[in-house]
Amino acid sequence: MTQSTNPRVRTGRDTADSSWRVAASQTVGYEVRFCRDVFAPDRTDLLEAGASPESRTSRRFVVVDERIDELFGTRIRQYFDHHGITHEIMTIRSGEAHKELDVVLRLLERLEKFGVDRRREPVIVVGGGVAMDVVGLAASLYRRGTPFVRVPTTLVGLVDAGVGVKTGVNFNGHKNQLGTYAAATLTLLDPSFLATLGRRHLSNGLAEILKVGLIKDAALFAHLERHGRLMLDEKFQGTSPDGRRAAATILDAAITGMLAELEPNLWERTLERSMDFGHSFSPTIEMLGLPSMLHGEAVCLDMALSTVLAWQRGLLAAEDCERVFSVMSALELPAWSPLHTPEALARAMRATVRRRDGRQRMPLPAGIGHCLFVDDVTEEELTAAAETQRAWALDASAKIR
Repeated sequence: MTQSTNPRVRTGRDTADSSWRVAASQTVGYEVRFCRDVFAPDRTDLLEAGASPESRTSRRFVVVDERIDELFGTRIRQYFDHHGITHEIMTIRSGEAHKELDVVLRLLERLEKFGVDRRREPVIVVGGGVAMDVVGLAASLYRRGTPFVRVPTTLVGLVDAGVGVKTGVNFNGHKNQLGTYAAATLTLLDPSFLATLGRRHLSNGLAEILKVGLIKDAALFAHLERHGRLMLDEKFQGTSPDGRRAAATILDAAITGMLAELEPNLWERTLERSMDFGHSFSPTIEMLGLPSMLHGEAVCLDMALSTVLAWQRGLLAAEDCERVFSVMSALELPAWSPLHTPEALARAMRATVRRRDGRQRMPLPAGIGHCLFVDDVTEEELTAAAETQRAWALDASAKIR
């Protein structure tokens, strides 16, 4: 700490101009770990996280997505009973429409009633991205920071929402308008949960994987070209030798690529972020499309529009654009929506500029597997791109059929 003074202060006659500057830093570290069959009786990963063996207690507060509670609630309760853990389970509704502040407040009330010991009893969340965002925000607020452990159960959770540090809820009609940066102590990735997902929700998660491939990892994009449809059919469960190898490769590459981009910029002080690809227009479009539109679908629509913008600017060859739209169609993702009106896109761009400190900082693909950032996209350019986007999306869909 340094103190700044002027000559008057040193005389002791006047301290009105004294000032102090405090500088401190805090090391943040967290682990993301594959853990198949996390609720098997002989698995203790979940119980060992978030507290030292000397201070760990035999109590846990667990938040479970209501759909997961229907499918696995009995098994989850049996797991904690088997290990002699006193536990309370709170279920919350999934879906972006339920990602609201009142859910966080209800959770905080339950945490207070349970009497969570913030140093020895990490909160556990089992569910999709919405559940993890809600619990992460509540944990970051409760007594200024309570450890929490994540078990994502959706593909979006495994490769995106479960590996970063952002928490948030929607507010005043805006996506994730209230939030914090709070790292979970541990995220346990169990791909066996994906077997319970419907096909559309698998496609939803594949959009976030496609994002990494298109903007950062050409090899991952090629894997999706070859095996993306197989991943939909096998639900990442590896029921065939090719499916098993592809599932491991695709998940590993997606998570590695995501973490490589996040780690040096966890607090997003640098606003040129390649992982913002697909997130320039989608926050506004997703809110307009609720409750029917899924997050990954909105992201894919954004990526499709951005791909056309890149082609219009000569950053992406026409044959590469065709590959992108073909993969989107093969993954059963929407590549165009009637919500992409000139008015909605212009409003979305203005909202993005506000979020990115007065500039667009918009990532566009510069060849598959690479990107650059632009600041000068016009409303006329967006309107023309949306018209081309619709034509290409219809053409790609027709070819797949």
